[in-house]
Amino acid sequence: MARFFGALFALLAFLHSALALKFDLLAHPGHSANNERCIRNFVNRDTLVVVTATVGGHKGDGMVVNMHIKDAVGNDYGRPKDIVGESRMAFTSLADTAFDVCFENTLIGRVSGTQPSRHVELDIDIGADARDWSAIQAAEKLKPVDTELRRIEASVNEIVQEMEYLRIREQKLRDTNESTNERVKWFALGTMGMLVGLGAWQVVYLRAYFRSKHLI
Repeated sequence: MARFFGALFALLAFLHSALALKFDLLAHPGHSANNERCIRNFVNRDTLVVVTATVGGHKGDGMVVNMHIKDAVGNDYGRPKDIVGESRMAFTSLADTAFDVCFENTLIGRVSGTQPSRHVELDIDIGADARDWSAIQAAEKLKPVDTELRRIEASVNEIVQEMEYLRIREQKLRDTNESTNERVKWFALGTMGMLVGLGAWQVVYLRAYFRSKHLI
């Protein structure tokens, strides 16, 4: 059993480390939204999010890396400036929407090389993964196995909530689709009725017209 939990913990640790995103951020002269590199994630309302960015280089190397965290509905969660080394930001989401973590590398001085850049490692923890389980373990005096089981339970609960959210959203979309289909059906029937009525009126009118001409 102990060997099983040890393997499970090792696997979870590996998966967690694999979630970190690594990339090189090229430097550009001047500020421009087109020069930003953004990573998007979806989050539910009132969910804890921890963004950890590790930026290479050093201050005074002719480059400045700025970060901007925002969501799709206009909420702004922070704008750390001139990031070097590890920078961590935590926030609680204000809506069920996608949020972006954007980076921009601005060239402010002379830099050696044709394509100056900074290396960035980004780790985004959401919900149960964002909680400080070490502090919880110390506060509640839990064993490592109990702490990991608590974390897995919290993750499973989040998955269940996400599935429920998707079910409700699918129900709303299906209701909207059925309502739209119903309106389109009645609109088509009404259009056909108007065309049939217009055709019948034209026949009656033309018959009356030709009869009047014949009588004249």
